[in-house]
Amino acid sequence: MIQSTDQTGQIITLKGPPQRIISLVPSQTELLFNLGLDKETIGITRFCIHPEIWYGSKNRIGGTKDLHLDKIKELQPDLVIANKEENTREQVEEIRKFCPVWTSDIANLKDALEMIRGIGQLTGKSETANRLASEIETDLASVSKEFTPLTAAYLIWKDPFMVAGGDTFINDMMKICGLDNVFDYKFRYPEVTVEEIAAVSPNVVLLSSEPYPFRDKHIGLLERQLPGVKISLADGEMFSWYGSRLLRSANYFRDLRASI
Repeated sequence: MIQSTDQTGQIITLKGPPQRIISLVPSQTELLFNLGLDKETIGITRFCIHPEIWYGSKNRIGGTKDLHLDKIKELQPDLVIANKEENTREQVEEIRKFCPVWTSDIANLKDALEMIRGIGQLTGKSETANRLASEIETDLASVSKEFTPLTAAYLIWKDPFMVAGGDTFINDMMKICGLDNVFDYKFRYPEVTVEEIAAVSPNVVLLSSEPYPFRDKHIGLLERQLPGVKISLADGEMFSWYGSRLLRSANYFRDLRASI
C-alpha cells in the first residue's frame, strides 16, 4: 500500500506502484520519462512535447484544459497526475470519480522539488527522484549567487500584453536568474500596457516563447516603444517548466545573463 498527500491536500492511496499512469501536465510528463516510467505511462496531452519519442507514441488525451474524459476512462489508468493551475478543477474532479488523481500546486522552486520527490515516492522511484531534486537544488542555488541583480519584466502574452506577476513559479525563477521582477507586487498574470512597463523602468524586458510565441520581430517593436531598455527573447520552458527540465535551467540562465 502506498499513501501520499498531494500538494492540494488530497490523500492518494494506491495498492502498489502504479502500472497505468496518465499525465495531464507537460513538465510532469517529462519528469515521468526521466524517472524511467516509460512502460507505465500510457497517456499524455497534446502539449506534452518532451520527450519527442513519447509525443509520437503515447495516447493523447486532449489538451491540458480540454481533456477527453471518455478516452481517459477508456484507458483505465490507476493514477492520473494533474496540476492545479494547468488543469481545470471540474475536469480533475470528474476524473477523481473513477481514478486517483495526484495534483501538484507549484508557486516556487521549493514546491517543484517537493513535487518531484512526491511523484517519485508515489511511483516507486524515490531514489531517482531524490537524486534529480538534489541535483536541481544544488545547481540553481549555485547559479543564483553569480549575478548582479537587474530589474526585469517578463511578458507571456500579446494583445493585450500580460506579464508574470508575484506568486508565480516564473517570478521565483527570475529571482534565481538575478532578475528583480518589476511587477512582483501584482498577482499572477496581470494585463499591462507599454506605458505601464515604461513607468517602472526595467533594465530588461524578456519575451517568453510560451504561451505566446514571441519572436525577433517583437523585439524591434518594443525597442521603439521602450528606448534604453534591453529587450530579449526567453525560453519559456526554462522559466515555467517545473519538472526535470530544471536540470537545464542553471546553464541556460548563465547564457541568458551573458547575452543581456
